[in-house]
Amino acid sequence: MGRVQDKIALVTGAANGLGRATAELFAREGAIVLLTDIDDRNGEATAAAICANNGRARYMHHDASKPEDWNSVLDALRHAHGRLDILINNAGGGTYNDIETVTLAEWRRIMSINLDATFIGTQAAIRWMKETGGGSIVNVSSVAAFVGSPNLAAYCAAKAGINLLSKSAGVYCGQKGYGIRVNSVHPGLVETKAGVEMARLATGAGSDEEAIAMFTGLHPIGRIGQPDDIAQGILYLASDDSSFVTGSSLVIDGGFTAI
Repeated sequence: MGRVQDKIALVTGAANGLGRATAELFAREGAIVLLTDIDDRNGEATAAAICANNGRARYMHHDASKPEDWNSVLDALRHAHGRLDILINNAGGGTYNDIETVTLAEWRRIMSINLDATFIGTQAAIRWMKETGGGSIVNVSSVAAFVGSPNLAAYCAAKAGINLLSKSAGVYCGQKGYGIRVNSVHPGLVETKAGVEMARLATGAGSDEEAIAMFTGLHPIGRIGQPDDIAQGILYLASDDSSFVTGSSLVIDGGFTAI
């Protein structure tokens, strides 16, 4: 039996990188996984690969910043399964903008795809899960929630918001007796296409390899993260292994924020 055997799990931003690794891990651990993203080609390919390896998965197009898209995704789950056991709010992203040069439009876009998307999904899941016996919500934030990067003003603010939103929601659901746990995960630099690009822009490195080498020195454990490192932490919070954990911030960063 897998650690999330026969659980109905929704993973947003699941076409690539961390989201893909999480969806694949959940499927190996027995979950029925709905992957969503705006990258339809890679989303469909990921779902097909999971099914080819005897997992259970399907893909839907989903802009997580749009309430109407959430309605469509959750309606599809209601029709197919009648419940949602696990929500992984992983969709997000950002660009490099300092506090002087970031425009209001850029600020709002980064807030929308990170904090707004997490809020919409968390609220909708709570309203449904409380009627079906509870569940687990894991919101993917970042170490940027704790470290003030000078060139990530909007991104840091959005990821910090996810952290406190998760704590507030976790306390609320606990006090209401809903049986819903809400936690956040805070990755350090992870070796994905988006993660390495961010590292290269942050350091001014001339290549991905140079950027990785520079960031490796900032992680006391001696390497940067791999997607499965973070997926394993997400699985822990989603599963019954963490039944006494809610409102928690799980930092998975190789010691980056411990320095």
